[in-house]
Amino acid sequence: MRDTVLPRNDPAQYDDLADQWWQPAGGFAALHWLAASRAEHIPPASGSGLLVDLACGGGLMAPHAARLGYRHVGVDLGTEGLRTARAHGVLPVRGSVLAVPLTDGCADVVVAGEILEHVADDVAVLAECVRLLRPGGVLVVDALAATRIGRFLMVTVAERLPGGPPPGIHDPALFVDRDRLLTAADRLGLDLRLVGLRPSVRDAIAWRLGRRDSVRMKPIRSTAVVFAGYGRKR
Repeated sequence: MRDTVLPRNDPAQYDDLADQWWQPAGGFAALHWLAASRAEHIPPASGSGLLVDLACGGGLMAPHAARLGYRHVGVDLGTEGLRTARAHGVLPVRGSVLAVPLTDGCADVVVAGEILEHVADDVAVLAECVRLLRPGGVLVVDALAATRIGRFLMVTVAERLPGGPPPGIHDPALFVDRDRLLTAADRLGLDLRLVGLRPSVRDAIAWRLGRRDSVRMKPIRSTAVVFAGYGRKR
């Protein structure tokens, strides 16, 4: 771990935490919970289906993609994360989510988890997701909402909680405008619906006490803090 404090949203933080990707109680604990939640909205592969995992990090979607029968390609800029992902069966591709080095219409499923709130142009990332999908392909995203309550809970509060995001990992100025995202999705030919998410309180307490390995994410009506998006390309 470096001695200097990095600015918020600096990708180097992920390299500093690279040894924690697959620790259920480590700095990326909540990402394990979100990966399981994403998988619930991905249909089983038909034939040799391809799942493209944008900003894949250490490849936490790997066991879910394998169980569902997909070939799993992970795209990320971080070499440490890609190295870890490869060790878990992911085919790693180094590249930006703003210009993914894969062909149009190659993917049956695109997953873009916890990335839209890390880029200056979330609509450009959404456009890349749609470009990669074949017609009828499925998109699963999750992100943090650009609301006052969202910024307070996910930065001021969550960064101090066990299982919450590592301090400094998010820049609240980049949180996602949901109306803009939905408008862009429709313009891009994507039918997208948003659903709020929160961790199960009962599971979180049991996890904290060492009685559970993971925490279920539960759907809620409000999308004002953490939300998921489930879409299909027209």
